[in-house]
Amino acid sequence: MAEAADFKGMSASPARRWLRRTASVIAGAPLVAGLLWGPAAPSASAAGGTESATGSRTVDVSLDTLTPPVPGKSDTLMISGTVYNKGKQTVTDAQVDLRVGPTLSGRTAIDRAAERTGYVPGPDPSPVGGKYVIKIPQLASHISRDFTLSIPISELELDEDGGVYQLSVSLSGQTPGEPFKQVLGIERTFLPWQPEATEKKTQFTYLWPLISSTHLTSETGSDEQQTPVFEDEALAAELAPGGRLEQLVSLGNSLPVTWVVDPDLLATVDAMTRSYRVKNGTTTVAGKNQAVAKRWLSAVEAAVQGRKVIALPFADPDLASLAHRGKNVSGSLSHLQPATVVAGTTVETILHVTPSVDFAWPVNGAIDSSIVDVGTSAGAHKVIARSDSLRDDLSYTPTSARPIGGGTTAVVADARLSTAFQGDMLQTGESTLAVQEFLAQTLALTRQDPDNQRSIVVAPQRMPTASQAQTMARALHALDSQRWTQPLDLVAAADAKPDADANTRMPSSSRYPKQLRQQELPVQAFRDIWNTQNILDNFKVILTAEDRVVTPFGRAIDREMSTSWRGHAAAGQQYRSGVRTYLQSLTEEVQLIEKSPVTLSGRSATIPVTVQNKLVQGIDHLVLRLRSDNPTRLGLDDDKAIVEQPIKVEGGHSQSVKFAAAANANGPVQMTAQLYTDDGKPYGKPMEFSVKVSEITPTVMLVIAGGVLLLVLAGVRMYSQRKRAAARDAAAEHAETSEKSQNAEDLEGSVGDIDSPDPAQASDPAPDTGPESGDPSGTGEKVDR
Repeated sequence: MAEAADFKGMSASPARRWLRRTASVIAGAPLVAGLLWGPAAPSASAAGGTESATGSRTVDVSLDTLTPPVPGKSDTLMISGTVYNKGKQTVTDAQVDLRVGPTLSGRTAIDRAAERTGYVPGPDPSPVGGKYVIKIPQLASHISRDFTLSIPISELELDEDGGVYQLSVSLSGQTPGEPFKQVLGIERTFLPWQPEATEKKTQFTYLWPLISSTHLTSETGSDEQQTPVFEDEALAAELAPGGRLEQLVSLGNSLPVTWVVDPDLLATVDAMTRSYRVKNGTTTVAGKNQAVAKRWLSAVEAAVQGRKVIALPFADPDLASLAHRGKNVSGSLSHLQPATVVAGTTVETILHVTPSVDFAWPVNGAIDSSIVDVGTSAGAHKVIARSDSLRDDLSYTPTSARPIGGGTTAVVADARLSTAFQGDMLQTGESTLAVQEFLAQTLALTRQDPDNQRSIVVAPQRMPTASQAQTMARALHALDSQRWTQPLDLVAAADAKPDADANTRMPSSSRYPKQLRQQELPVQAFRDIWNTQNILDNFKVILTAEDRVVTPFGRAIDREMSTSWRGHAAAGQQYRSGVRTYLQSLTEEVQLIEKSPVTLSGRSATIPVTVQNKLVQGIDHLVLRLRSDNPTRLGLDDDKAIVEQPIKVEGGHSQSVKFAAAANANGPVQMTAQLYTDDGKPYGKPMEFSVKVSEITPTVMLVIAGGVLLLVLAGVRMYSQRKRAAARDAAAEHAETSEKSQNAEDLEGSVGDIDSPDPAQASDPAPDTGPESGDPSGTGEKVDR
């Protein structure tokens, strides 16, 4: 039977084992019914009542530790665990036994053994017995007991040629309802036994992913350093001691693995090493985890030195979503090439190693022709697939590398091994079972075709939890002895000689897993991305320091199509909306100031329009265009309908631009001002305002001139009157002075008469008045009456 083709028997993951245990309770229901109603069943009263778990499912047996996981000839096997009575009756005369065997003939046999529940005589061997038994006099209902079994490997009589053995721990006893000795609970695991190293070891490649979800927003501070803004401090918890990412680095440091890194994670943590802000409602607060970030980056840099590092395109874009839903949206695929270029430079700058950027990794390694086309469109020549997507109909597991056409190599990871640690590894029992099954599968794989050395790749889940990482590390350390495997990096695995019989036919798009397709980013996501990119393209052309905007938003757009949004559709939509809204708010910092209606009184005037720039950097390569809707009534710059002027405004300033206008007729005119980029694209919203024209006619000019003339005449008349009054006052003053002078002379003459009696003296006064005349008096003359 074809080993690799039997995917229904794929390795029992921890989730599957949990279902198996749950199913065992449900499966016991028919048995209960048979005991109650069947011919040989005792009566309900005799049985002492019904039980929720019966037979070999009455007691749950868990195996917490098994050391060493790969024993040597001189080792002592130690097994610890717990037995728990799920039934309603007390178990008496119980004992815990170890059962070893039989050897399992291949990988499918391991799958079937892992899925089996309950005790099955035949496939489940007899107990080892002897002194390797633990007696439990009684185990009450819903009570648990711990146990530890210790036995030298030499006591197990294992085959010198090696193989994978089924190893079981069972509890036997009886209950009042079933008063006879029987197996009441059993747990199976695997014991990989290879006392001597194989001649041809399997070349083994294990990918160790450093990938996280998006934590960094597109927002930055207005300072020179452009302080980044984080959504929260959740990343710090992953980087701190015991955190998921800290565990991946500290564990991977001592493992022979190939590091697969999302450069966005490195860039985000690098941003945390300096000043950063964290959203807190409508404001932000200072981040405080710089020290944690620095320690983690230093640990990563030390861990990857001298090791192969694979850099995924920046932000780990969802290749399947792009292929199935995004490639028909304009510009979606254009982001891959820049994301790949940035990936290489980011890793080299931060970790000081040169990564390989030649690998594409679709989600879960699921591929079809469209996914491969998209994955290689950015320059990658190798695609990490998985064997449940590119299936083989062979009796053995072939070498991972295989050509799939167009110069592309598919590196097909083993599906059983890649999914071995996807369950809840917090439970020590589940972790132990996962490790032993993983080791058993690797040995069985090697023993399939021992003369044919093959190269096998394991690609685990993208973001393993801390407990999953710890379990993976335990499994890989168990292979340190290199009895049947030897480590190989991914680059070398991709260059391995392919198996001529391996399948190279890519599956059609219709065979892409339905569950994965339902998690893909919707078409609307790529439309939103196109819209954001369009806003950015129109915005950057006016900036004098465009890198301050293009770089953070370019990387934010990469994050919008990240694989990490699978299963988180609402969060992904919120992130895309946040990026677009913030970018739009920045573009609106450059705008036209609204104008109130303008009134022009005259045949010519200037119309001012103000451009405001509230950005911290200057703007250039803009023109302001003003349009008159009625140039016959109000023309611009020699009666033109449209005029424009170049705009250049420093950061934090405004500029008022004046346009010459000429009025030809009265009435309102609608004006529209609009900013345009150099390539003629409108920038921002248009600003409309009205201009009311009041033209001055000749009649109005005559009336105004007449009024001015009257004012002038009135002023002249007032001036004349004041001048005459001043003259009269001066004349009166002169007459008074003359009279006083005459009186003085008369007095002097009187004294002279005494000395000279001559009546003919020249100083004799003239008569006071002349003879009256009958003629009218002259104008302005004074007449005494």
